Amino acid sequence: MIERIWSGRSPLWLLLWPLSLLYGAVAGLIRLSYQRGWRKSWRAPVPVIVTGNLTAGGNGKTPVVIWLVETLQQRGFRVGVVSRGYGGKAAHYPLLVTPETPTQQAGDEPVLIAQRTHAPVAVAPVRRAAVEALLAAHDLDAIVTDDGLQHYALQRDREIVVIDGVRRFGNGWWLPAGPMRERAARLSSVNAVIVNGGHAQAHEIAMTLTPGAAINLHTGVALPLTQLPAIVAMAGIGHPPRFFNTLKQQGVTPVAEVAFADHHAYSEKELVQLTQDDQCLVMTEKDAVKCRHFSRPHWWYVPVEAHLTGAPLAALLDDLTQLCAKARPH
Repeated sequence: MIERIWSGRSPLWLLLWPLSLLYGAVAGLIRLSYQRGWRKSWRAPVPVIVTGNLTAGGNGKTPVVIWLVETLQQRGFRVGVVSRGYGGKAAHYPLLVTPETPTQQAGDEPVLIAQRTHAPVAVAPVRRAAVEALLAAHDLDAIVTDDGLQHYALQRDREIVVIDGVRRFGNGWWLPAGPMRERAARLSSVNAVIVNGGHAQAHEIAMTLTPGAAINLHTGVALPLTQLPAIVAMAGIGHPPRFFNTLKQQGVTPVAEVAFADHHAYSEKELVQLTQDDQCLVMTEKDAVKCRHFSRPHWWYVPVEAHLTGAPLAALLDDLTQLCAKARPH
């Protein structure tokens, strides 16, 4: 239902329109308060690169964060990541993510980013605290924030926005009548726009998510998706249909598709009930980090890699390289 409302296909968005105006007014006032200096923001001693969204829901931001961190690492830079840690609840903040940190404390995305990139990751509702914790523990050349485009208390050197290329901006209205956290005009002030799927415009960077082989949660064995028996697909991400469509594009038709809410806290009991004896449970990598400790031999996940193309990409990479190089002490 929410997809129909946000896309404008359902007239119910008109009922939410007054709340949308209130949301937009509050969001605009918060941004203005930092622009005018009525509220103080903090600048980190190293460059901060914000990766975020204008809309609610899954746009593919986390794969972009992983791609960005790995790209800067390949260029010789030491990069840390900070996150709000949505879906997790720690006894104290900031929380430095280690290989033993459970998703119940850090949230699924920070744990996934740490496992994939091996970069230092810190979680805190106040991102300044997370940045300070990282810099106290590591010598870093740059900080990448996972989300935080609207977290104006932390100053940033570059802003990168990720857009779902198929859904774009829906009906264009603020939450809750539409999907927008900020209106599309905000794009005029960011440094790069990455479009996940769909059609990228001339000034945008096109991104595709390429799935790898399925990996068994229990053993780590990798197999082509087409070699798995009957598949039950599950996803607890911002836009589950994207994952289901990815499987179909690989020539796999699930016998069932089960969608959970984004950042859903899985229980062993609910997942065991999803499959029969002759079926495999296939999930996203983001789901897998929450399920590995009670996994079954027939559970698999599918990692994805972000591939970026387009004329603006080279300029973005050159700009980020120069930014990090200038900040590095000689």
